[in-house]
Amino acid sequence: QVQLVESGGGSVQAGGSLTLSCAASQFTAKMGWFRQAPGKEREGVAVTYLGRSTYYIDSVKGRFTISQDNAKKTVYLQMNSLKLEDSAMYYCAASTMLGVGADLWSLRNYKYWGQGTQVTVSS
Repeated sequence: QVQLVESGGGSVQAGGSLTLSCAASQFTAKMGWFRQAPGKEREGVAVTYLGRSTYYIDSVKGRFTISQDNAKKTVYLQMNSLKLEDSAMYYCAASTMLGVGADLWSLRNYKYWGQGTQVTVSS
């Protein structure tokens, strides 16, 4: 069983920055951040694979950075140049599945989820 606890959410003006943290009881093959805005489906944002490779959805490339600290067992999501459309509940997720393919962002591949942390971007 993998426990995930997110923190770091909050309110920020557009153009600002936030760093989310996910404290994990252990790391798995894939550690990722997903988000869900009201009335929308949950979507993947960033994933790190085996702590080495990183993947992002197009809308956050160049603005968000995922990283992990093995000693602290923490995954971070540094978010810069935040936009109104980045407002959502952000969830940390973990997958034990090896390999990176077309299903990288498929929610069913992530067995473990945190409770989420809210990010609100205002104008």
